[in-house]
Amino acid sequence: MKRTNKLCIAMILACGLSLHSCNKFLDELPDNRATLNTESKIDKLLVSAYPQNAYLVSAEFSSDNVDDYGISNPYSQRDLEQLFRWEDVTEDSNDSPKSLWEACYNAIASANAALAAIDEAGSPSSLNPQRGEALAARANAHFILVNIFAQHYHKDHAARDLGVTYMLKPEDVLNPKYDRQTVQEVYDYIVKDLQEAIPLIDDSSYGATPKYHMNTRATNALAARVALYMQDWEKAVSYANTAIGENPMNLLRNNEEISSNAVGQVTDASIYYNRSSINANLMLSTAVTDHGTYFGAFYAGARFSHGGYLANTETLLANAPYGRKRSNEFKPRVYVYNGTNLDKCLVPRVSYMFEITDPVARTGLRRGVYAPFTTEETMLVRAEALIHLKRYNEAIVDMKRWVDNTLVSKPTTFTVDLVNAWANSLAYYTASNPTPKKNLDPNMIPFEKGTQENMLHALLFIRRFETMHTGLRWFDVKRYGIEIERRLITSSNIVSSVETATKLKARDNRQALQLPSDVITAGLTPNPR
Repeated sequence: MKRTNKLCIAMILACGLSLHSCNKFLDELPDNRATLNTESKIDKLLVSAYPQNAYLVSAEFSSDNVDDYGISNPYSQRDLEQLFRWEDVTEDSNDSPKSLWEACYNAIASANAALAAIDEAGSPSSLNPQRGEALAARANAHFILVNIFAQHYHKDHAARDLGVTYMLKPEDVLNPKYDRQTVQEVYDYIVKDLQEAIPLIDDSSYGATPKYHMNTRATNALAARVALYMQDWEKAVSYANTAIGENPMNLLRNNEEISSNAVGQVTDASIYYNRSSINANLMLSTAVTDHGTYFGAFYAGARFSHGGYLANTETLLANAPYGRKRSNEFKPRVYVYNGTNLDKCLVPRVSYMFEITDPVARTGLRRGVYAPFTTEETMLVRAEALIHLKRYNEAIVDMKRWVDNTLVSKPTTFTVDLVNAWANSLAYYTASNPTPKKNLDPNMIPFEKGTQENMLHALLFIRRFETMHTGLRWFDVKRYGIEIERRLITSSNIVSSVETATKLKARDNRQALQLPSDVITAGLTPNPR
C-alpha cells in the first residue's frame, strides 16, 4: 500500500525558507546548471553535498544516555528539555531538528544539481567518481532524515509508515508538488543509490582530503549500517567486510597513541580522536553545533547529562561483560567531572572548535568535527549481524578486538561462555534499579532466549560505549524497542523520581521527531502524536 501526501510548497524541503527567500534561492543557487560545465565546478559543488548541521544533539538527548538533574540546575536550554522529553521542538538552534532538516535538504539539492550537470554533460566516464560521490551523499542525507523524522524501518510496517520526501532531481519551478514517501520507499531509494554509487567512487579523485568525502570505505560502512537497520544480516556482513576487511586490526583506533598525546581535558582528547590521520576514522564531518560544550568540560547543558549514576549502573563504568573498570582503566580514559550543578562522565567523540566570523567583535560559530563512520562501529555492525546469523564465535572475535583495544589491561579470556555468565547474572533493568541488561522487544527484531539474547546484550553494551555522545544509541533504542522512563537524579546521585506516565515504548509516535513547524504550515503532513 502506497501512502502519498501531496504538497505544494516553495522549495520548503530544500531550504525551509519563505516564498521570498526561495525565489531568491532559485535566482542564485544551485540550479543554474549551465555553469556546471567542468569537472572542477562539479567538484566544488559537491563540497556542499554534506549537511552543515548534525543529528548528534537531537538523537543523543532523545536517547537513554542522559538523565535529568533537576530544575534547580540552571545550565539548560529549552530545546534540550524538549528533546529530552520527546516533545515537539519549538526552538530554532544550530542543533534543532529544523536546522538538521534544512541542512540535509540543502545537501541533497547540491548532490542533485551535480547529478543533473553530469547528465547534461553526457555522463562521460571521466565524471564517474563525481556521480558516485553525489549518489552516496544523497543516500546519506536521506538516511539521516528518515531515521530522525520517521519510525525505524520494520518489515511489517515500513510500507505504511510515513517516511520523508526522497528528492531525485533539482527543482527549477516555484511551486513543485511533493510526495512524502513511505519508509520502505525511502530505504529502497537509498539502497538503489548506494548500489550505483559504490562501483563508481574513486578515492584518488578526492586529492588530499578523502576523509571528508563519501570515500569507498565510508560508503560501504553506510551500506552496512543500512543493511543492519533493514535486518539484512548477510549484506551487513558483506558490506562491513568490504569497508574494513575481515581482519581490521590495522584500521582500529590507536588508543594508546591518543592516550599518550591527548593530555588535558576531554575536549583536547576529542581533537586528537578526530584527526584525519587516524585510520579508524573512515570519514569525518564538520557541523555547526554546540555538541562540544554539552559533552565537554563545560557547564553547558549540565541539567541533562550523562552523569555518574548512569555511567556506574548502565554504561561506561558499569558491570560489563569484561568486568567493572575504573575511569583510568580505559584507553583513552573516561573523563569524570563533578561539582555544584555539574555531573558528567564523558569520552572523547566530537571535537569542539570556535570559528571567529567577526575578528573585531570576536564573535563566531561553535563547530564540531566528528566521525560518522569508524572502523569500530562498522566492526560492531558486523558482530551484531553475525549474532543474528547465530555465528557467535565469529561475532565474539570482533567484540574481543574492541575490548582488547579499549582496555588498558586485556582480559585473559573473552568468550561466548563468559558473555552468557555475565548476562545471566544480571537482573533486567528498571529505572529505579538499573543494570546494563534492558528488555529487548522481539516484535521489533526477533531473537532467541539464551545465548543469542545474551550476546545481543553484550554487543549493545559495547556498542553503547563506542557510540556514546554520537546519537547512534537513539537508533538502537528505536530498533530494539527499548523502553525509556525519564528519571530525576539528585545531587547525592540517587533516583529521586521516575516519570512513568511518559514512558517511551516500542514504535511510540514520539520516536519520529516532529517535522519543522514551517514545513507543516506549508502543508506537509505532520508525524502523528
